Amino acid sequence: MDLFGQMATYDYGEVHVARDRASDLRAIVAIHDTRLGPALGGCRFLVYDKDEAALVDALRLARGMTYKAALAGIDHGGGKAVLLRPRGHFDRVALFRAFGRFVDDLGGHYITAEDSGTSLEDMEVIRAVTRHVTGVSTQNGGSGDPSPFTALGVRRGIEACVKHRLGRDDLAGLHVAVQGVGHVGHHLCRELHDRGVKLTVADVDPLKAERARRELGAEIAPIERIFDVECDVLAPCALGSALNDATIPRLRCPIVAGAANNQLAEPRHGDSLFQRGILYAPDYAINAGGLINVAEEVKGYDAARATERTLKIYDTLLEICERSARLQLPTYRVADTMVEERLAQRARGV
Repeated sequence: MDLFGQMATYDYGEVHVARDRASDLRAIVAIHDTRLGPALGGCRFLVYDKDEAALVDALRLARGMTYKAALAGIDHGGGKAVLLRPRGHFDRVALFRAFGRFVDDLGGHYITAEDSGTSLEDMEVIRAVTRHVTGVSTQNGGSGDPSPFTALGVRRGIEACVKHRLGRDDLAGLHVAVQGVGHVGHHLCRELHDRGVKLTVADVDPLKAERARRELGAEIAPIERIFDVECDVLAPCALGSALNDATIPRLRCPIVAGAANNQLAEPRHGDSLFQRGILYAPDYAINAGGLINVAEEVKGYDAARATERTLKIYDTLLEICERSARLQLPTYRVADTMVEERLAQRARGV
């Protein structure tokens, strides 16, 4: 594994690794950039075939958190934890306690939160051994599940894209295809349904898709066919790299705007979308609502303030779209430039 080569690829930074034999914890904490403040980002708990895959996931995700925080105006750097889920039997409480001690040893340099494969209950276990955790229950002074805020921000981002590309001020009657209807995806579907959107959904878990059909009247597409659905907006809300050489040629929509992290398999896929005339909402710009929400916990949670800041994702996306059209550049390049401008300002003490 070329550790330093991978770090150079993603312009790092720090990588911290921990192993606890008693609990079978194997954890990677990637800290990309702390110019704006201590690193903040969730802990992902998934099975990985190879350690290198877990490392690359952590590196890509933490870099995305730096960009997400900068674009959202949050005074935090980007960090991410990846916990390799054991394949056999394990004690979940003991494992997350061990991870909490690992986070505590970093002394506030990294603040953790919920992510794919983790839950509010896991955050409560971590909270028992460190204060450097967000997304804990409201009874303990936290904000609870951040998924509704992520979904709210994505809905606002979709509205901005629809305004720019379709000239519409509302979503009523539009058709949105949603890939992945887990925590965030289901909340997004509800946001869209309440505004009169026709929904088509797909998920690897048929029960989740069925729930969206039953509760929200969504049509269900086979998971392998969701990229072929003719619609106004495709919303990737599953794991990353959904936009790639195989899927982009199949798209039959003018807009791609969803909640998933790292939607572009490679940066060049953002160019491919632009060349095809498809408006892409950069993932770290549109899905910042959850981060905005948990960042409020660090300074004393205020739900009204978190909501107000999340709603401003509309303005951010509209600015990205307008700059892209004016400069004739892909939206992901425009968003990157906006982030680099803010980081440069902080470096100059502005």
